[in-house]
Amino acid sequence: MRRIFFVCLLLCADLFAGYRGTILGSERTRNLRQLDYAPMLFVYHTQTVEPGRHFFTYPQRDTSFRSHFSEAQRRSLVHISDSLGTGPDAHTYAIAASPVLGLDYRSSKALGDTIWPAFDGGLFVRGYADSLDFDLDARIYSEAHSADRPQSYDHEVFDVQKEDRGGLNYVSFARYRAHMGLNYSFARLQLARDVLHFGPGYYNNLTLNQFALPYNMLTLDLTFGPLRVFSAYADLRVNSWSYSKDNLNDRNLYAHRYELALGALSLGVSEIQILYNENKPWLFVPVVPLFIEKGNYTERVNNGAIAFDANYQIFGLARVYGEFFLDDMESPYAVYENKYSNNRWAAMAGIQVAHDFYMGKRKIETGTIAEISRVEPYTYSHYDTAQAQMAHLGMPIGNPNGPNSLAVDWTLYARLGLTSSEIFAGVHNKWLWKGTDSGSSIDDPYKTVEKRFIHGAPLAYTIAPSVSFHGQHMVYLAEFTFVDEKSVYLRVAFMW
Repeated sequence: MRRIFFVCLLLCADLFAGYRGTILGSERTRNLRQLDYAPMLFVYHTQTVEPGRHFFTYPQRDTSFRSHFSEAQRRSLVHISDSLGTGPDAHTYAIAASPVLGLDYRSSKALGDTIWPAFDGGLFVRGYADSLDFDLDARIYSEAHSADRPQSYDHEVFDVQKEDRGGLNYVSFARYRAHMGLNYSFARLQLARDVLHFGPGYYNNLTLNQFALPYNMLTLDLTFGPLRVFSAYADLRVNSWSYSKDNLNDRNLYAHRYELALGALSLGVSEIQILYNENKPWLFVPVVPLFIEKGNYTERVNNGAIAFDANYQIFGLARVYGEFFLDDMESPYAVYENKYSNNRWAAMAGIQVAHDFYMGKRKIETGTIAEISRVEPYTYSHYDTAQAQMAHLGMPIGNPNGPNSLAVDWTLYARLGLTSSEIFAGVHNKWLWKGTDSGSSIDDPYKTVEKRFIHGAPLAYTIAPSVSFHGQHMVYLAEFTFVDEKSVYLRVAFMW
């Protein structure tokens, strides 16, 4: 009866409200979904069709958050806007809060599990005070699993409640993402829990990728006209199991990104350094070249890489882009020869084509995006397991396919804007060859051997159509995966 009442409550919502956070950031494909479907895909859509300077470092400040705050948040359940003092010395502030309730059905052949019912509930809070802005999306989840030994759907920590201890079998956990930024002219200093995403790719960025698991971070974002300098520190976890003694050790990430936006052409350099049981705050300084500074620390406990990328916009209809990632090399010729595993690198190339149509006052955003990535064996790995790998909670912080992989992603998408709602439809095709030899896992300890790239690896093909309707206070979405991997994800959610 309670479940029926809950679903009816969702179906009866009939008011429209807009929701904006302080940043443009990574997709939330595993948890903490809000009303928009694939919002970052449409950030890249805008980067394709609109002129101007294009930077590809995320999270990225939403510069319109404050100016559109009253319009976007006025119908939130809680909306406060006021000032302290009067006249030119007045200090303005505003805050909005929205409850979020969701009901999910998930079934995955790969996990051997069906998750139903799955409830989530929480609060989305955002606001500003003078030059400070902030947002917090916090949820509590409760799920029933059909599997005897359930696995975490989002790969983060979760608790299993057994029947003999509490009367029911269920899984419970909590998740959040948050940002607090201090803005001053050309600078933004931010504390956050989110995911860093460097470069013009959407699916297969090689250095830092939006499909990694979230981590706590400190960032400094400096913008001088066409030049952007971004520096970050992040606290990574070693093991995905919270009780593991591996997590008594520290894994620290330092990252820098330098971008130059020259009209249609954007150029970027990204560098990262992982320290195991060491922490050197000096590496946060934006002018410190990490790839050079790496040689000043003990090789056994630090791991670094550098990448170069470019994006070129073509007549507001398309953009072509690529990235080359260098983990380690014996010599430039050895990289070209590509015979031994001490030459560890990756490459990615892609194209996005997009166009906006109008049917009267209704806007239809359409596009397609295709990418190919190649990641050599032992890339992202290190000397010993559970030390300085480029990983968080056992998952890569870079390309999600990991080392010794070849992937092709191709998506067609469209979004129709109605008076107070939006409809999204898309289909994602993926071809993946994932090697099984040594060097295919990010936890394989590095050693110098002759490498074999995806030797004998089978092709795994999936096609994943998806559709979403949101408007008012509601969202309904459906995602399906077919062929070599089969899964279903259905969600209905309410946000006021």
